[in-house]
Amino acid sequence: MATDMKALIDAAIKARDAAYAPYSNHPVGAAVLTTDGSVFAGANVENAAYPLGTCAEAGAISAMVLAGEREIAHVVVVGPGEATCTPCGGCRQKIREFAGPAGKPITICDKDGNILLETTSAELLPHAFGPENIDEAKG
Repeated sequence: MATDMKALIDAAIKARDAAYAPYSNHPVGAAVLTTDGSVFAGANVENAAYPLGTCAEAGAISAMVLAGEREIAHVVVVGPGEATCTPCGGCRQKIREFAGPAGKPITICDKDGNILLETTSAELLPHAFGPENIDEAKG
């Protein structure tokens, strides 16, 4: 990939810095790299009907889809502190939709962009339900 890890982490940090998290005070940023080298970022956006809102990963994936992209190559998530901030269950499923059953790299960073965890989407969501499961049901 032409995009280096630092650029992907920087995009996630910039997104995190723009997050709207007045209720949880837990801003999160995510950056999605597509197979063609494009980068899409997203930030969590909360609202007064807390805990309803949009996760950073979901925002980045939405931007990716809006641009016509459909395949994730790598995801970076940056939280607000020193603890790992892994994607929630719903976002794991969204990532799976565009990362495929074999999985793609997921990098979790602390607030300063230091890598805390390197895993894959398949490891975060083993035995995932995907589009091929729907095709099997059509028989």
